Amino acid sequence: MSKITPIERVESLPPLPERPVEGHKGTFGHALILAGSRGMSGAAVLCATSALRGGAGLVTVGVPVSIQSVVSSAEPSYLTRGLPEDISGHFSLSALEVTEGFLRTYNSLAIGPGWGQTPTLEGLARGLYATSAIPLVVDADALNLLGRILPHRNVVEPRILTPHPGEFARLTGKTTAEIQAVREELAVQYARENQVVLLLKGARTIITDGKRLAVNTTGNSGMGTGGCGDVLTGLIAALLAQKMGAFEAAQLGAYLHGLAGDLAAKDLTEPGLIASDLPRYLCRAWKSAGAR
Repeated sequence: MSKITPIERVESLPPLPERPVEGHKGTFGHALILAGSRGMSGAAVLCATSALRGGAGLVTVGVPVSIQSVVSSAEPSYLTRGLPEDISGHFSLSALEVTEGFLRTYNSLAIGPGWGQTPTLEGLARGLYATSAIPLVVDADALNLLGRILPHRNVVEPRILTPHPGEFARLTGKTTAEIQAVREELAVQYARENQVVLLLKGARTIITDGKRLAVNTTGNSGMGTGGCGDVLTGLIAALLAQKMGAFEAAQLGAYLHGLAGDLAAKDLTEPGLIASDLPRYLCRAWKSAGAR
């Protein structure tokens, strides 16, 4: 780490979010998930379900209107909003104006899972990044849509970016091999220069805000399957909704996500693990972490 000193290495987990005995659904925050497209309703379901399992008091998942009935039928515990879509079943740019009208009523926002990639969606991703007045988690297609130059932000609420190495290579203009060779150095540099919290996925996931760095020790190869990243995104959004700091939410989210995967693999094997197993095992991960 000689090139990027000073950096504080964080080796202990943050305290779990408080759960006062007199708390109610309003106490534990309201997370908004914007996810999915025609043919990708599963991403929205996984992300929103994991936000519920992450402890948020309320979760709303905004989806293109044509898949609203599919997503709402998958889990009765979250709310759904049907948003404007184009003829291909992706969010239309008018979804930005609609979303901006109600965004401040939520405590956190997550974007990207199952979006697809179109020029219109690039405008939506960049608009939400620049204007969202609540903490924001950016994942999956939204990361690729943002490109190398992040939009100017008019607010001070944190942004958490959650790329895998290939996505981070596109964000930085480097190759995946270059990323993997110096993961920590590049992650810290990027987070510092762009004033974001970066969660760089992979074996020993890195979490950094440019000043602090944590390396996650949970997780296994069974989690290398489609949809696991959507689960992590929803979980972090839930922790943000419960008023955790961005770095702390990303660090705890990565830990619980990996621990749920480890507990699931112990019962189901690594090859047999699928993403929809993880929300169920998050309950056991919370318990292992000391939640009552």
